[in-house]
Amino acid sequence: MSKNTCAADFSHYSVMLYECIDGLDIKQDGIYCDLTLGGGGHSEQIAKRLKDGKLVCVDTDITAINAASARLAEHNEKITFVNNNFKNIGDVLDELGIEKIDGALIDLGVSSFQLDCAERGFSYMNDAPLDMRMNTSDPLSAYDVVNTYGEDELKRIIYTYGEENFAPQIAGKIVSARAEKPIETTLELVDIIKSAMPAKAKVGGHHPAKRTFQAIRIAVNSELDIIEPTLKTLISRLNKGGRLCVITFHSLEDRIVKQTFAHASSGCTCPPEFPVCVCGKTPLIKTVTKKPILPSDNELEENPRSRSAKLRAAEKL
Repeated sequence: MSKNTCAADFSHYSVMLYECIDGLDIKQDGIYCDLTLGGGGHSEQIAKRLKDGKLVCVDTDITAINAASARLAEHNEKITFVNNNFKNIGDVLDELGIEKIDGALIDLGVSSFQLDCAERGFSYMNDAPLDMRMNTSDPLSAYDVVNTYGEDELKRIIYTYGEENFAPQIAGKIVSARAEKPIETTLELVDIIKSAMPAKAKVGGHHPAKRTFQAIRIAVNSELDIIEPTLKTLISRLNKGGRLCVITFHSLEDRIVKQTFAHASSGCTCPPEFPVCVCGKTPLIKTVTKKPILPSDNELEENPRSRSAKLRAAEKL
C-alpha cells in the first residue's frame, strides 16, 4: 500500500462521539481544543455547535491534519489546524494568543487509519517495516527500540507498558534474534513473540503480540509520560465552567487520568491534626463523571475497537 493510498483512505471512527459532545457542554461563542484531531469526527461535531466560537485542532500526524482539514472545509473560518504534539498545547495556545479556553478533548487511542495503513507498522496483522511513529518525522521508531534497546529495558517496557507476563521470555528472544540479523518487519517481530510464549498462551483471547506491540508503541511515542503534564496545562487554561474530556484505551492511561483528576479536585492536604489549613490548596476542578463512561452496546457492534475505551470528564471551578 502506498503512502498516497493510505492518505486517500484516511478514516477514523469517532469513539463515544456524542458522549464527548455532551461532556464538553459546548457554548456557541466558546474556544475549544481537539488535541487529537484524527479523522476529524469529534471536531466536526464541535464546529457545528459553534457560532462565534473557535476551535483549535491539533494532531502530531500531518496526514490527519491534511485529511481532516479537507473534511472540515466548510467550518474552516472557525478552525485553526496545528501540526504538533498535544504535550505542547501551552505553547500552541500562547502562539495563537489564546489565554483561556472553554473546553478540550483528548482521544488517546491510535486512529483506525494508523492501524489499518500497513506501512505505518502499528499492526501485528499486516507485514510492514517496524515504525509505529504517530509523527513520521520523529527520530525514534519501533525498529530502533527493538534492535538497540538492552534486554532489561525491553523487558521493562513490555512488562510495564504491555502488562505482558511473558516479558522476560519475549525480551530474551528479541535479543537472540537480532544478534543474527536486524528485526525489520512487524511479522518478523510477531513470529519472535510467538516463539517466546507457551502454546496455551496463544490459544483464544487476545492476539499473542497485542500487548508487546502496545508496549513498543507507547515507548516509541512517549505516550504515558505526556498525559499528566498535558492535563495539568489544560486545567490551568480552562475558564470557570470549562470542560475537559479524555478518552483512554487501557488501564495505564486511565489510571493516570483518574489520579490527575483526583489530585486536581482535592482540597486541603494538611494532616487532620492541624487546627487550621496551612497548605492553602483548593480544588481546581470537579469530576463530571464519577465513574468512567463506557461505549454503548450499539457502538461496540459498529466498532469493536471501542471495547476498551473509557471517557472521563471534569469541569473547572
